[in-house]
Amino acid sequence: MSRVSLPKQLLPFIRGKSLLSLAWERLEGIVDPERRLVCAADAHRALIAEHLPGLAPGGFLGEPVGRDTLNALAYTAAVVARQDPYATIAVFTADHLIEPADRFRAVVAAGYELAERRESTLVTFGITPRSPSTSYGYLSLGAPLAETGGARIVQQFREKPDAATAESWVAAGPERFLWNSGMFVWQASTFLECVRRYEPATFDALRRAGDAWGTPAFGGVMASVYPSLKKISVDFAVMERAARDPLVTVAALPMELSWLDIGSWPAFSETCRADDAANSISAGRSILLDCRETLVASSDPGHLVAALGCDDLVIVHTPDATLVCSRDRAEDVKKLHAMAAERFGRQYE
Repeated sequence: MSRVSLPKQLLPFIRGKSLLSLAWERLEGIVDPERRLVCAADAHRALIAEHLPGLAPGGFLGEPVGRDTLNALAYTAAVVARQDPYATIAVFTADHLIEPADRFRAVVAAGYELAERRESTLVTFGITPRSPSTSYGYLSLGAPLAETGGARIVQQFREKPDAATAESWVAAGPERFLWNSGMFVWQASTFLECVRRYEPATFDALRRAGDAWGTPAFGGVMASVYPSLKKISVDFAVMERAARDPLVTVAALPMELSWLDIGSWPAFSETCRADDAANSISAGRSILLDCRETLVASSDPGHLVAALGCDDLVIVHTPDATLVCSRDRAEDVKKLHAMAAERFGRQYE
């Protein structure tokens, strides 16, 4: 369903709404619409405007090419810092289903307060693990941060573990390990100073872009500097290093709520209607006979998907492609995606 021209964040497959629209709605009462920025591919500018009619003029920050999260966040911070170097910026991704919204808002408000009060602190949000997942990174927690309402110092960012390691971390409890949510709050100046120290070439390039924001030179500056930036995540480039940096504090606020990363079909199945045999159904017409724990999804409400004697499968129908795979191989769909584009053309990218 997700392609380069229509990424998953813009698919209306969560109760008829897109992940981007839901992420926007979650910010009600926290950040006024005119103070929200969306950083995404330039190619999706028009589609995003359709999904977010409340996006302010000038609220879209387009990337000429994708260069991973460090560059997207440093670009955004440089633009904001041009107006106010000490502005406090919260970072939210549009990959997640997060409920209940009121609890989310309360924790985010606490994150803003912490980042505003402690200038040299990078705040992240940790999710209480529901299982020993090998699909997420983890936060290794240290001592409580004094007078911060439950925040903990992050000793280390841990990459996706193997199964045995994940089991040991979850067994240690949420006082020791949380899932890394990929959401943050920081002052623009603090974050950019970390980028300057850890990735100086990126800092210099994106400071030029920030300085040119709002001028006729901006498009040319972005076209010349952005494609050449090192492609790297903010976790690798900044957060892991900041956790070891005596000049910076990395603090985690626990988010005790339902947090679902819609990064795979099994994850998506948790948002779907379930029948008595634990099948997950997101299709207008379907018949499942003697099937168990099978996901059926279709983007065509008039198309019938029928399955007989299927256990632990993922079946997805779209007008130009059909996927059938074992649930335990769903993380390998990216390999099929790449092969389809290579063999049959860019329409499958």
